[in-house]
Amino acid sequence: MLSWAVILSSLVLGGIAAVITFLVLWSPRPRQATELERRYQDHSMIEALLEDDKEAARKKKQEEDAPESATSSTPAPKKQRRWRSKAYTSLLKPLQRTDENDAERSLTLVVPAYNESERLPIMLKETLAHLKERSQRPSISGQPFTYEILLVDDGSRDDTVKVALEWAQQEKQADLRVLTLERNRGKGGAVIQGMLHARGEYLLMVDADGATKFSDLDRLEQEMKRVEKSGLGVAIGSRAHLVKTDAVVKRSFIRNFLMYSFHLIVHILGIRGIADTQCGFKLFSRKAAQAIFPNMHVEGWVFDIEVLMMAQQLGIPIVEVPVAWQEIDGSKVSLVRDSIKMALDLLVIRLNYILGLWTVPRLPTSSSSKSAPAE
Repeated sequence: MLSWAVILSSLVLGGIAAVITFLVLWSPRPRQATELERRYQDHSMIEALLEDDKEAARKKKQEEDAPESATSSTPAPKKQRRWRSKAYTSLLKPLQRTDENDAERSLTLVVPAYNESERLPIMLKETLAHLKERSQRPSISGQPFTYEILLVDDGSRDDTVKVALEWAQQEKQADLRVLTLERNRGKGGAVIQGMLHARGEYLLMVDADGATKFSDLDRLEQEMKRVEKSGLGVAIGSRAHLVKTDAVVKRSFIRNFLMYSFHLIVHILGIRGIADTQCGFKLFSRKAAQAIFPNMHVEGWVFDIEVLMMAQQLGIPIVEVPVAWQEIDGSKVSLVRDSIKMALDLLVIRLNYILGLWTVPRLPTSSSSKSAPAE
């Protein structure tokens, strides 16, 4: 007869094996960026893009008009997202790595976008109006406020890139660049790739839907300067103060139930002291971005959790700032499916760090960027 010690040991070993199997199967494995994903498009390429689209449309029409072979029994291959021609991609320009170069701008906006051709113009109009006004303010330090917008196209199938480059053509002073990912990574993956190739002293993650009032950037910067230590700081927009307002109360029951459940799981799994982890309006000092984003694993919707968990473990000051926010139609989130996946991803993040499978790297010892401070 087996002793209780043997039975207990078997259960423990079985549990450990189950956890490891779960992590092996579910843990994300971000792919390396391709050569084209290290290059960008800008306003100078709009004519080439339009010509590339015309050529693609011409070839597509030829294929549709061509008679099909009556004897062929092989099914037509499944249509894949069309990538740009070699003639167009030869015009792409190399991006600089955030962790290998000093700052050249006061601020970088990293805008993740997937099929945002309709919502993007509204967001850009408000954003550029504020940035233009900001650049005309008197500077305390004597250095001008400069900025860039890095839109990360996460494999869009609509005209997101075209819309962005048309805006870049109209607003050349905005320094709007587009990084297109060959395959969809997810919102987190798009943000990470943008943060890895930013030129700003401060880096702002901002959603393409325009849900957050962009002028609240001023409040984030004020709080950033208050808490920043040794060039390290994170200021995050928060919607926690809106929980009792119509913006949240009038949501569907299932949406609010999933929201509160998610917040509870986040609290249980170890993100304490932050009421709203998911707001798409977060400001990072360059040194904080250099410490966090090259070491990220999660590319899905809950990437914010790993970002903030890493910042907390590194001792980087984090400040939560109330912002004005409104619900915008067109969300890409599937409530039930994505909520389940987010819960599993949260568990994966915590277990990997608890078991030491993922580790938080030490902070860099040398200062890497001192130029172009934001005012």
